[in-house]
Amino acid sequence: MDQFSFVDITIFIGYILAMMAFGIYLSRGKSENSTDYFLAGKSLPWWAVGGSLIASNISAEQFIGMSGSGYVVGLAIGSYELMAALTLIIVAKYFIPIFIKHNIYTMPQFLEHRFDGRVRTGLAIFWVLLFVFVNISTVLYLGGLAFQNILGINMVYGIVGLAIYAATFSIFGGLKAVVWTDVVQVVVLIFGGLFASIMVLNALGGDPITGFQTLIEKAPEKFDMILDKTNSEYMNLPGISVLIGGMWVANLYYWGTNQYIIQRTLASKSLKEAQIGTAFAAFMKILLPIIVVIPGIAAFVLQADIAKPDEAYPWVLNNYVTTGFKGLAFAALVAAIGSSLSSMVNSASTIFTLDIYNLRFKNTAEKEGHQEHLVKIGKIASAGALIIGVLIAPMLGNLDQAFQYIQEYTGFISPGVVVIFLFGFFWKKASANAAFWVVIISIPLSVLLKFATPQIPFMDRMGLSFVVLALVMIGISILGNKNNDDAKALHNDKTMFKTSTLFNILSLIICGILAAIYAVFW
Repeated sequence: MDQFSFVDITIFIGYILAMMAFGIYLSRGKSENSTDYFLAGKSLPWWAVGGSLIASNISAEQFIGMSGSGYVVGLAIGSYELMAALTLIIVAKYFIPIFIKHNIYTMPQFLEHRFDGRVRTGLAIFWVLLFVFVNISTVLYLGGLAFQNILGINMVYGIVGLAIYAATFSIFGGLKAVVWTDVVQVVVLIFGGLFASIMVLNALGGDPITGFQTLIEKAPEKFDMILDKTNSEYMNLPGISVLIGGMWVANLYYWGTNQYIIQRTLASKSLKEAQIGTAFAAFMKILLPIIVVIPGIAAFVLQADIAKPDEAYPWVLNNYVTTGFKGLAFAALVAAIGSSLSSMVNSASTIFTLDIYNLRFKNTAEKEGHQEHLVKIGKIASAGALIIGVLIAPMLGNLDQAFQYIQEYTGFISPGVVVIFLFGFFWKKASANAAFWVVIISIPLSVLLKFATPQIPFMDRMGLSFVVLALVMIGISILGNKNNDDAKALHNDKTMFKTSTLFNILSLIICGILAAIYAVFW
């Protein structure tokens, strides 16, 4: 903490206390029903949807993890952000209209609506375990690492502090408190993150543009967006697969079927608000490589004295961000961690309460007042998820690039989930038995591919797994529904997928920007 001035500490602590007070203020009173607690009363405008999507998405895994990967890989790791912008447009046009039409609260609920209870329960259990044991615990670990490297605070104390901070939004106020604190935090994390990038670029070249040119001159290999097989990081980002291969599986899973992301759009005022908000989020995604990857590349060029790549961002913060702005930049990091944690916790709680507990103990809930009882269980589940995450997080200290760890192990389930949703949306013969077997096979297949084909990059394994599971889905569905559509098939009207002129214009602009970036840094 000796590198933090009194002004930095004051700004940082003032921000933390202000956000906790705001979260507690939003949580006052009782949530009348589960719609209020889990979907914010379906009242969100487009700008709250977009801001909350980004605040929920950006976390320590980006600031710390992606900067660490930027240090090792370079700008190519930004493909996760850039391709996500395009994915958001697709999700807004083709996924969200289906969810909103069928009044969906959770992703497992949709799976029962389209298939059956076995599919709902199976994936609900997978999702809760994934949120708690991978997502929440990893974000807490990376946050604790940041506190240790930047403030000199013991990692365990940092982890506990972050859990308490996130709890003020996620446990008592439900999604409403999470989203409205997100709206504030996204402003802080975008501007605070930009300040850190601008200052380290200034140190390299006197101004941001010259500094960026200096990075390209001194480390041209870090600006290849598409890696070839000679690159040491090809196994993590295998060339053209980031454009036409396995990254689509990762992105469609994350942005189109992931509860803690899609929950924001389900809580919107209307379909149009959800779609415009999602396009707004896509624009912000294009900014993110500047915020979270450039500092990592700068640390590499400046020959940072660090023990492992995930220490790159804290090193930049300590050495190149000036007094006052250092407190703001660290507040941005904590804002990102807090918003993502609260979102993950709220969504794990939502799935546990509505898709596991409510289906098994509905009689108990009805005896005690159904809606109030569900909200009570949701709060207990939120607290439980945070506590488990706190216990696991310190055990992750041997991770080198945490961002890649999250991507690979989430990839054990994502191909199967994407297969089930895509076929469930758009193929009327897709059957519940086929979906159930995809759920059963998904993780064992991914584990088998990991150990049987270690020479294949994990992103390509995701693509291969997707193809195998799609064939399973098709084969079993045709056997069960040879001469007719499935009894629970969706009958989508083409008019559902018509979008507003504003959305169409925004989509074209986003596609143009992405094409230009890849053309320049191919």
